[in-house]
Amino acid sequence: MLEWLEKERTIVKPGFNRWLVPPAALAIHLSIGMAYGFSVFWLPLNHAIGLTEPVLCPQDLNWFAQIIAANCDWKISTLNWMYTLFFVYLGCSAAVFGHWLEREGPRKAGFVAACCWGGGFLISALGVYIHEIRLLWLGSGVIGGIGLGLGYISPVSTLIKWFPDKRGMATGMAIMGFGGGAMIGSPLADILMRHYASSTSVGVWETFVTMGIIYFIAMMCGAFGYRIPPTGWKPAGWTTPAERKAMITAHHVHLYKAPNTPQFWFIWGVLCLNVSAGIGVIGMASPMLQEVFGGKLIDVDLTLAQLADDQRLRVATIAAGFTGLISLFNILGRIFWASLSDYIGRKLTYYTFFTLGMALYASAPFAGEIGSVALFVTIFCVILTMYGGGFATIPAYLADMFGTQFVGAIHGRLLTAWSTAGVLGPVLVNYIREFQIDSGVPRDQAYNITMYILAGLLFVGFICNFLIKPVDEKYYMTDAELETERRLAHEASWKNANTKN
Repeated sequence: MLEWLEKERTIVKPGFNRWLVPPAALAIHLSIGMAYGFSVFWLPLNHAIGLTEPVLCPQDLNWFAQIIAANCDWKISTLNWMYTLFFVYLGCSAAVFGHWLEREGPRKAGFVAACCWGGGFLISALGVYIHEIRLLWLGSGVIGGIGLGLGYISPVSTLIKWFPDKRGMATGMAIMGFGGGAMIGSPLADILMRHYASSTSVGVWETFVTMGIIYFIAMMCGAFGYRIPPTGWKPAGWTTPAERKAMITAHHVHLYKAPNTPQFWFIWGVLCLNVSAGIGVIGMASPMLQEVFGGKLIDVDLTLAQLADDQRLRVATIAAGFTGLISLFNILGRIFWASLSDYIGRKLTYYTFFTLGMALYASAPFAGEIGSVALFVTIFCVILTMYGGGFATIPAYLADMFGTQFVGAIHGRLLTAWSTAGVLGPVLVNYIREFQIDSGVPRDQAYNITMYILAGLLFVGFICNFLIKPVDEKYYMTDAELETERRLAHEASWKNANTKN
């Protein structure tokens, strides 16, 4: 089996249908995308011992004592560390193992990702069974996070090499799967927990075991479905459009030189600022809609605090629907904007994100002021398409700037921008809101300043995008360096592949 993981086994002969590769990438991204849906486990785990109600730890127990206590339930804030660890280790593993992935190939990386992600579920299941939170942190957070990073970047360079004519569309298809993983995984987890729930269990550890096995099989199918073209392959008759050649290099920049270029850091800023604006909104979508409109969501002219309990429940249900709707637009934006970037170019696509985004964020307070729920929802649905589109378009932008030889590894290092945005965006939205409320600002107006600040972040992103120019030729790899690297990576040339065939 180990022989089948070698990179040489994945290099195809002439006549292979490149459209067989995206489904393999999608199988992996749909699996690891469940990371976005892990919140479905928080409430059941919050009363894993009490079964119907949480068994609270004694108040005199310190934090560490609560962690190791076996006779009281975990707090949701304690469980949520898994979510934080997911994305910390996603960025770290993508940055650390990116070069290894390029040399060893996507199949081996996909295999390791499947073992880490599926195995992480099994370790977490054991943690739930014996009530040991540290096993959940280790299994899903650390080991699963490493699987996330490897699984996320494994298809990037592969698809870009197969689709030089449709780079944005190809990576958009895969990364769309990451955004949609929770839409499949969350309902599946809910169904499984209901099925396994009993008088002695909330059904979580059994669900972890089942989903771990399902995801392991799906990701293994994806890993063994990976194929890569020989070096020099391109679609028959295809050439780079003349009007875009200035922003698409025919050369390659080494992984270790890319961070020395200003282009790397400008693109880092573009991704970080675009994601920061969107991720803060995702985290607060439900309370934001409820606090801004309150009773207007159910045709009652009262604030949220003035509503009766049953009315608040109806409002919360509508807000949950809003959260699901923007998640759908997040997914659709990944394939739409990434595909569009193949025609209008990556730089113009991000100009659109930042220009339109600034206008939309600045308009959101007006929509709240006039009480237009439809306008407010439309604004954030469009914003979330650009949030998702930013993720899907960035690998193609990197390939345009730095070539395809190390694009997967460079993308891995750039994902540290995601980790940074994951802290910056929520902190801005949450703390500014709290400061506004503490200062006496009504809750329905507490997000206004935040929207203007997020628009300001996008303006800075616009400047970063404006400053991106083609990479200076001094950073390009020489032919000798490129040949050495390809030999180390066991890459066959298109000419040799034709000869062997």
